[in-house]
Amino acid sequence: MPEDVSASGVHDHGFGIKVLGAVKPMLDRELLSSIAQQMLSGPSVEVNGQRTPVRRTSAQRFRMVTFEIDGREYQAIEQNPEKPSRWGKLASEGHQVVQFKDVETNRFVAVAVDGKVRVYGTRDPKASEEG
Repeated sequence: MPEDVSASGVHDHGFGIKVLGAVKPMLDRELLSSIAQQMLSGPSVEVNGQRTPVRRTSAQRFRMVTFEIDGREYQAIEQNPEKPSRWGKLASEGHQVVQFKDVETNRFVAVAVDGKVRVYGTRDPKASEEG
């Protein structure tokens, strides 16, 4: 972490100016890929030795699992193939697409397509993919 950033993610620019910095947890792409594959192929998912049941969303009945990584809660959600997004289009073409959401911020943080994981917010798409 840079010297001007405290553990809370606050940048100290001197002169009494402090700017909040976004502290993003590092996501383990290999683990996310494993979670996506387990969720789409079985009744439960194992994350760091903890087994969690795969549930279905109430309305559309898509598969979903809530899990924890480094004390932070995430959800893996099967992509709706009827959505007009590029991810929905891929799902409608038969690809296995799983979206990952940070529960605290309610923001999608990554997507897995056929086991390859892309983390949102990275500048270099190749650096953000696994597989």
